[in-house]
Amino acid sequence: MKQLSHYDIENQQKVFPITIVCDAIRTPENIGMCFRVAESFGVQKIYLHESSPNLENRIVKKTARNTINQIEHEYYNSFNDIIKQLKSEGYTIIGIEITDKSIPIQKFDFKKPEKIVFILGSERNGIENIQLTDTTINVPMYGRNSSMNVVHSLSITLYEATNQMNKNQS
Repeated sequence: MKQLSHYDIENQQKVFPITIVCDAIRTPENIGMCFRVAESFGVQKIYLHESSPNLENRIVKKTARNTINQIEHEYYNSFNDIIKQLKSEGYTIIGIEITDKSIPIQKFDFKKPEKIVFILGSERNGIENIQLTDTTINVPMYGRNSSMNVVHSLSITLYEATNQMNKNQS
């Protein structure tokens, strides 16, 4: 067995109809990792709130590596306006959030919507206006803690969503 380097691996380089809206994420590491994870799973675009850490922030750049240059991104100033705009463009708005109506990710059919927006709530307050979502999904957990880091939830969700979508394309 030989461990492979980056030079030995050729990924399929697919892009999925997935957009991420970061709802006032404040931690530079989370912004950087959002880019890195999103690029890994073929996300089309990321929207960042204007109060999020600047992409020139040293920690954001270090954590994201070069993925900031590899994925389309844009800033917004009104959460309600960006969600309404994306809805009008035909996106299904899915909050990654624990609510009384959340669907476990493995039970959600990610092949059904043509275009998906995943909303990541802020580290402190969650999703600003949960009523704007079409649905909410959650990552089932089995420990005592009721939540996990927002980017870890995104990673697990993107794995499930792209796995389902990829099977649909085969």
